[in-house]
Amino acid sequence: MVFDLYENEDCLKVNNFYKKLFAEMPDLLFQFVVDKDNNYSFPLVSKSADEIFELTINEFNNDIKLIIYDRIFLQDREMFFQTLVKARKEVKPWCVEFRAVLPKKGLRWFKISAKTEKSDDGRVSFFGHVSDITDLKDKEEKLRISEERFQFALDASTAGIWDWDMVTNNVFYSSLSLKILELDSTDIFDDPERWDKIVHPDDLPKYYSDIQEHFDNKIPYYENYHRVMTSSGNYKWILDRGKVIKRDENGKPLRVIGTHTDVSLQKEKELELIKTMKLYGDQNSRLLNFSHIVSHNLNTQAGNIKSILDFIDADGDKETVSEMLEHLRTVSNDLNETISNLTQIVKTQSNINIAVVPLKLCEYIEKTISTIKGYDKQAKVTIVNNVPQYLTINFNPAYLESVLLNFTTNAIKYAHPDRDPVIVFDFSIEPEGYKSLKITDNGLGIDLAVYGDLLFGMYKTFHKHQEARGIGLYITRNQIEAMKGSISVESEVGVGTSFKIVFNDM
Repeated sequence: MVFDLYENEDCLKVNNFYKKLFAEMPDLLFQFVVDKDNNYSFPLVSKSADEIFELTINEFNNDIKLIIYDRIFLQDREMFFQTLVKARKEVKPWCVEFRAVLPKKGLRWFKISAKTEKSDDGRVSFFGHVSDITDLKDKEEKLRISEERFQFALDASTAGIWDWDMVTNNVFYSSLSLKILELDSTDIFDDPERWDKIVHPDDLPKYYSDIQEHFDNKIPYYENYHRVMTSSGNYKWILDRGKVIKRDENGKPLRVIGTHTDVSLQKEKELELIKTMKLYGDQNSRLLNFSHIVSHNLNTQAGNIKSILDFIDADGDKETVSEMLEHLRTVSNDLNETISNLTQIVKTQSNINIAVVPLKLCEYIEKTISTIKGYDKQAKVTIVNNVPQYLTINFNPAYLESVLLNFTTNAIKYAHPDRDPVIVFDFSIEPEGYKSLKITDNGLGIDLAVYGDLLFGMYKTFHKHQEARGIGLYITRNQIEAMKGSISVESEVGVGTSFKIVFNDM
C-alpha cells in the first residue's frame, strides 16, 4: 500500500508521518521566513538543531539572528549573509557552505540547501536543511593535499605514468610518458598497442616475456629496459616498470600501473663502458701476444745468431764460414723485419695524442685506387666506390690511408685464381647512428669457423701466399681501435670476404 501524502485527508496520519520522518533525518530541517521589514522567524525547526548546531528549539524563538551571526566563523560571515540577501532578492535557491564555531564541538563545516518562495505580502520563505559536512571537508582536504603531493612528485620526477585497464584494454599515458616520445601532448587514454608498435624489434621478445612472467605471478613486479622510437625517428632507452594491482578470482590481471623513465644517457654510458672494457680486454690480449712475439721470435733469432757465431768460431774453414755468413745475413734480415714490425705496432699503440680531423672518405678511397694501380699488373682489378663524395668522417689521415691500402692490397693479394678481383666500398649508417664502411671482395675467403678467433692476431696467416706475413690485419685493427672504432668480418671460403669498419662518428 502506498501512502500518498497529497491525496490523504487524515491530518493526524500526515502529521505522524512527518514526525517520524523528521526524527530520522540527520540534518537540521527548517522553514525560515523573512518579511518585508527584515524580521526573521522560524516557523519550523527539527529537533536535530541541538545535535547539529547546538541550539535548542526555544533559542530559535529569541533573537536567533544575533546568535547565528556570532557563531559563524569571522572570515565567512560576509559571504554567508551576501548569499542570503541575494537568494531572498532574486527568490532563487539558497546554497552556501560556511564554517561555524560551536560551544562544544568547536570549528565545524556546514552546508545550507534551501528553496525559496515569495508570498503576496512580500514575505520570502526558505525551506531547506543544514548538513554538518566537517568529515567530508576533512576528507576533501586530505585528498587535495594528497593530490598536490602526488602532482608535485610527478612534476619533480623524470618518470611518466601509465595505467592499463585490461578489461576495456585502454591505457592512460601521462604527459611525461608522451614527452619521452617527443610528443607535445597532455595526459591521454589510448590502446596498449601504441607502445608495442614503437618498441625496437630486437627488444620485443624480452619485453613481452618479462611482462608475461609478472602476469603469471612468477615475479613480484615487471621491469624491462627497451628502446622506443620517438616522433623524430630516433630511439631512446627507457626503463619500464609495472605491477598488477587488481586480479579476478582466477588470478587473471585486470589492472596494471607502472612508470616510464628515460634512461638513454645512463644506457649510452653503460654501453660505452662495456665497449671500453672490451677494448681494454682486447688491448691486454694484444699485449700478451706482443710479449709472446718479443720473447719467442727475438729469442729464437738471437739464439740462431749465437749458434752461427759459435759454429764459425769452432770451424775456421773459409767455405764453411762463408756459408754461415749467408745464414747469418738471412737471420739478420728476419730480425730487422721483426723489429720493424714491432716498432710500428708500439708506435700505433703508444701514440696517445693522435690527430683527428674531418676527412672526405670518398677522396681517400680514390687516392687508394690510384696508389694500387701498379700493385699487380697481371691482375685486372675492378674497384667500385659507392661512398658519397660529400661524406666526411673524423679520423687520422695517415691511419685512414694505411687501413684502406691494407684492405685493398689484401683483396688483390688473396684474389681467387679463377676470376679477376672485384672490390666494392659501401657506406651505411648503423642502427645506433654510427657511420660505417664495408669493403667486400670476391677472393679466396677465410674459414672463420677455423680461423675466426685468430684473424686479427699477430703473425697469423691463413693462405699459402709467399708475401703473407700475418702483420697487416693486426696493425689495421690497432689503428681502427686507436680511433675508438671497431671492425668485424664476414667471409665464405671460395666466395669472398667483407670487412666492416664502424667509425666513432655519427
